[in-house]
Amino acid sequence: MIDDSSHHCATTRSFEEKYLRFRTAVGTTFRDETGGSTANGWTTVEQVEWLVSVLGLESGDRLLDLGAGRGWPGGLMAQRTGAQLVSIDVPLEALRQGRRGLSEQLERPVLQVCADGRMLPIGDGHFSGVCHADVMC
Repeated sequence: MIDDSSHHCATTRSFEEKYLRFRTAVGTTFRDETGGSTANGWTTVEQVEWLVSVLGLESGDRLLDLGAGRGWPGGLMAQRTGAQLVSIDVPLEALRQGRRGLSEQLERPVLQVCADGRMLPIGDGHFSGVCHADVMC
């Protein structure tokens, strides 16, 4: 068996550092001028709209966003459908940065979980839909 724990820790630190760069004045200006969370990934609004139509989520449903980062595209999907958003990611800094924007964007509170998508601390059957963008789980 291969022990990948040191690789996993290095990867986690790398992603954490990526999000910490956006806490600088330059990073904040860049994020604000490029539309906030959309600068966090490559998924387009048109692709999110298509996902919303395919998943058929409604108010009262629960959406799991794996590798959520600051909440794109799950935040827009939850906004369009009224679904409860559960954001999961490893870098705690990503979730921290997403908290404010998502709370302003959505009517319902966002549940954020610092976890690895390979070993979720949530049982089966709790979600009506799952999304992940720009992440390999």
